[in-house]
Amino acid sequence: MPFFKKPLAGPGFVILNVIRAMNIVSLIAVIVASFSMLVKTFIVSKFFFFDAVSHVITAFLSMFLLLTETPLFRSYFARNWPLLSPTHGFVTLGILMSILGVSVLGNLNKEATSQASLGTSYWRIVIASGILVLIMGVANIFASYIFRIKKMGVTARQVRAYGAVAAQKLPLPVSMLNSPSGSVRVDAKHRPFGLVRSDTVPASAGGMRMNDPRRNISAPMNNVNPDQFVRFDSEETVVKPDLAHHPAMMHGERF
Repeated sequence: MPFFKKPLAGPGFVILNVIRAMNIVSLIAVIVASFSMLVKTFIVSKFFFFDAVSHVITAFLSMFLLLTETPLFRSYFARNWPLLSPTHGFVTLGILMSILGVSVLGNLNKEATSQASLGTSYWRIVIASGILVLIMGVANIFASYIFRIKKMGVTARQVRAYGAVAAQKLPLPVSMLNSPSGSVRVDAKHRPFGLVRSDTVPASAGGMRMNDPRRNISAPMNNVNPDQFVRFDSEETVVKPDLAHHPAMMHGERF
């Protein structure tokens, strides 16, 4: 981790989960604010269609980001939205949340979403949701760089899920598997227990671990032609060695 000398994976587990809860609250507030402005847009504005579409897009984008902060559809996000999956940090999430905050706060300059049109209660919801989601967006960007373990290839999302043992829960990165020394070095601070004396994990030739499931061993050959072994079974092919040159027959000769 570039900003701190001590590992932050342990405290990061608590801090990142607190940020996660605040992300969910801020995104729910944006959804409520978007639908509140949507209703007022139909009442006040004459050109309500495009304003209404922008509020609907904001609400659905907030719902989409809200799902990325829950355990639901993890395989879908990993397959189709990798920047929002555990293999990446919170940079994309933070940028999108910041854009949502700017968009929500920008609506306060319109007549349909002004304090007089919305009322004090709804206006406070809109301004509070915009400020909160904007702040949380910036916080997610910083947290993504602060709590990641770059040398081990562990992202901040993985630290949030596994805490201090994130490095042991995840497969080793390709850059570490293909180390020239044929072994993977693990720092003492990243070990699950502190009483381990060896700091290397042996690997087989080519940087592959012995229990690597990618090894492909062929099945036994069933369709074998028996005629190809006939010449080995024939006694005519056996040639008797010339014993005249055997050392036991050459008593009087010196080399």
